Amino acid sequence: MLLLHGFPEFWWAWRKQANVLAAAGFRVLMLDLRGYGRSDAPPSVSSYRLPLLVEDIAAFASELGWKQFSLVGHDWGGIIAWAVAAWHPDMIKRLVVLNAPHLDVMPKVLRKTPLQVVCSAYVGFFRLPFLPEFFLSLGDFRMLRFALISTSRRGTFGSDAIERYASEWKRPGRLSAMLNYYRALTREKRVALGRIVPPVLILWGRRDHALSFPLASESLLQCVDGRILTQRHATHWIHIEEPEWVNENIVRFLSFDHARDGAPDQTAVVERSGHSG
Repeated sequence: MLLLHGFPEFWWAWRKQANVLAAAGFRVLMLDLRGYGRSDAPPSVSSYRLPLLVEDIAAFASELGWKQFSLVGHDWGGIIAWAVAAWHPDMIKRLVVLNAPHLDVMPKVLRKTPLQVVCSAYVGFFRLPFLPEFFLSLGDFRMLRFALISTSRRGTFGSDAIERYASEWKRPGRLSAMLNYYRALTREKRVALGRIVPPVLILWGRRDHALSFPLASESLLQCVDGRILTQRHATHWIHIEEPEWVNENIVRFLSFDHARDGAPDQTAVVERSGHSG
């Protein structure tokens, strides 16, 4: 399986998943997305268009010789994962998305849910030239540090974790690269993703400050075979706050194909399209 992190993390975002999933018998790979961590960070906004981000994943899997694989994504990693499953459905065995919307549903939810308009205001700030880099980097990334702490449950991001993230933000060109995801998304002509054919599990923290639950329920309607599981007390950072719950549900959901490939049997999950739980 391939794990895709979100903003403003890097591969280490999956520190509470990787060993558990590997112990369950999966081959687990974690990427630094384009512009993050040790990956290349091209300077132009156009280098972060969604089709290019999707092709990064497809090309990486092809380089490994993977004809099919399971994909797990959170936040921006989840947005990319939706698109990979939409545009390369034959490559994806199963898809798990944590607190990230299918992009086709965003306009509808923004029209019908005034709260989401308010929650999405930061995107307008991020797409501005120069100013986001200036303000976010002030005081040794004080605003980014505060963003992680203020949008998560107390103790989710300890001082050691925050410092490890900050050390990555300080790499040349990384902050602009992270912001260019938002700039490219709002500048390019949106290409519809359409219905998602591979089986999908959506895991959602209901106390997400940036992404309201209607984004999850509407995303489910884009799935041919999908389900939602929610954590009432989790925030956007569900993979860090509720790792045991997340890990258990990922293993259970992926176990059917995994067992079929010759791994130890696991308890299978029965999916029902359009069902939430």
